[in-house]
Amino acid sequence: MKTTNAIRILDKLGVTYDVYEYDFDEDNLDAMHVSSSLGFLPEQVFKTIVLVNDEKKLFVFVLPADFSISLKKARTLTKSGQIDLLKTSDLQKYTGYIRGGCSPLGMIKKYPTFIEETVLLEDFVCVSAGVRGEMIRLSPADLIKATDGIVSDFV
Repeated sequence: MKTTNAIRILDKLGVTYDVYEYDFDEDNLDAMHVSSSLGFLPEQVFKTIVLVNDEKKLFVFVLPADFSISLKKARTLTKSGQIDLLKTSDLQKYTGYIRGGCSPLGMIKKYPTFIEETVLLEDFVCVSAGVRGEMIRLSPADLIKATDGIVSDFV
């Protein structure tokens, strides 16, 4: 297990968490694969999606494995004219993370972070630890606190 920026942040905040390791390959980097690999429900495994607007501002969206973002709702939440996925080729440059290992915690810069409101229905959720093959399990309240997350409906 690696000590990542995400883990360092949780340690600094005194957050209780567990780290789970799973096998991955280049063809199975999605959150649904992680959910099935770890035996957690898709609504408990949250993926991190980074969007960029027409003003080149970045926003982080954290949502369950089996959900998709409504770009219309994301535009409204971020007060953006246009918004779209950040190109995979730009992900590491702006976040410090690669596809399949992008955590909402410990990015190069702190971006506005929106967490899907269904997070409040779960006793725990899992998010990437910041590397492929590792997930952090923590309480929704601690995820919200650690990310300064805004709980919203954007699916």
